[in-house]
Amino acid sequence: MRQRSKPVHLLLAAAVLGTAATALSAGPAQATGETTLTADPLRTWQTDGIVWAMAYAKGIVYVGGTFSHIRPPGAAPGTGELARTNFAAFDAKTGEPLSCAPAFTGGTGTIRAMKASPDGSTVYIGGSFGKAGPVGRSNTAALNTDDCTIGADWKPTVSSTVRALDVTADTVYIGGGFDTVQGQTRERVAALRPDGELLPFRATIRGSSVGNDPTPAVNALTVAPQLNKVIIGGRFTSVNGSFLSVHALAGLDATTGRVVNSFTGWIPQRSAVKSLVNDGTNFYLGAEGTGGGVFDGRAAGRLSDGGQLWKDTCLGATQAVLPYKGVLYSGSHAHDCSNTPGGFTDINNRQHFLAQSISDKTILPWFPDTNDGIGEQIGPRALTMADGVLWAGGEFTTVNDAPQQGLTRFTAAPDTGAPQVPLLSGASGSRGKITLNWKASWDRDDGVLTYKIYRDGEYLTSLNQDSRYWNRPNMSYTDTVEPGARHRYSIEVTDGTNVSGRNGPVYVTARN
Repeated sequence: MRQRSKPVHLLLAAAVLGTAATALSAGPAQATGETTLTADPLRTWQTDGIVWAMAYAKGIVYVGGTFSHIRPPGAAPGTGELARTNFAAFDAKTGEPLSCAPAFTGGTGTIRAMKASPDGSTVYIGGSFGKAGPVGRSNTAALNTDDCTIGADWKPTVSSTVRALDVTADTVYIGGGFDTVQGQTRERVAALRPDGELLPFRATIRGSSVGNDPTPAVNALTVAPQLNKVIIGGRFTSVNGSFLSVHALAGLDATTGRVVNSFTGWIPQRSAVKSLVNDGTNFYLGAEGTGGGVFDGRAAGRLSDGGQLWKDTCLGATQAVLPYKGVLYSGSHAHDCSNTPGGFTDINNRQHFLAQSISDKTILPWFPDTNDGIGEQIGPRALTMADGVLWAGGEFTTVNDAPQQGLTRFTAAPDTGAPQVPLLSGASGSRGKITLNWKASWDRDDGVLTYKIYRDGEYLTSLNQDSRYWNRPNMSYTDTVEPGARHRYSIEVTDGTNVSGRNGPVYVTARN
């Protein structure tokens, strides 16, 4: 389904070797040459609950959430299960589970945030729990990756749920709904040394106007140590007493906590930021709105000065964003992207994964999908990249319409799925002319497909067409033959790697 030789959203005109075909363009108008992963999920272990957070370090993917067991790929609930209490670890290459499995219990027994230290020696964990493995911990813990033990030094007391984490070489930043850390006032955000020492960094986060919840919270944060900046996002209406210019997003001095970017007008009143990440140059966010038509999409900005690069208009509660090789991958339940390049109107369907060009926000032809799943029924909740493999976790119970709960994975190769072959019909409307008609097929990870037409079992011609599942143009080809001759036609579709079955045959007699 992936075409390695062409950019994923390059528009091709219909090319024919015989009489010209008619086809309608369905793709975006912009192209900068990005390629995506395949939409074919790798065989992946599953959970019996929700995955809220993931982290990658030293060849291992760590998974946290609200679950009690994991089970093999393809296994039904209750089959082949291994006990895992809200935490599991997997070999990043094979996907197989590892024995590293401390239980996280107490509180609501939920892991909400995970982030590895830059050297991969430690994974910091946040959530709502009172115990990590055999030791008591207060909503945050550290895992030593070399021996899967709970770090003895990192044991700060945090008064409420930790929902966000980011880590530099010497500082751990946490965000959430808390108001004290180590017994000192820290409202929704704090910074600590890896040994648990509380740093002077502080910011006063107040107010919430999202839905009926007046409780402020920092849901996401991302740190740019080279700029001494931390960007926070969540549910809040003021930072450090600034009520007029700050809403749900702010850039802070990473040492003091003072506001350095206010992002005025980025996030509307009834939206909250749910995800933040940066690539060293830009930062990216995902938002969730409350009420119809409220900003639910993604935005990109410059780390250096906080300037906005772009903001899309998709509706559908974006929970996770992740940049990789010029593409921004996201998890949401997008249902209306009509005003975003390459997007779709509200078609009474939710698309739970999207890939967008970082350069211009164009939605690329990468459409693996999940269902809404359990819990709040959002679908995907977390993304992480591990050695070129995209891991996704969440509430879903199906992937590409097949049973698969909580976890899935996508990679660049192999591309294994062929497009469906369209239904072919034909007729002769004039002397010696036979016109074939069909509706374009679509593919989960290629926009442009090639349609090969055969006459009497022999290859006749090919046509290229861009299509999406919501826009499948009508196509046709007119063949010139001897008047009165009867011919047999069939068609097959290829994405450049995989070929569909051959449809037909359709028998047509040319008019005399």
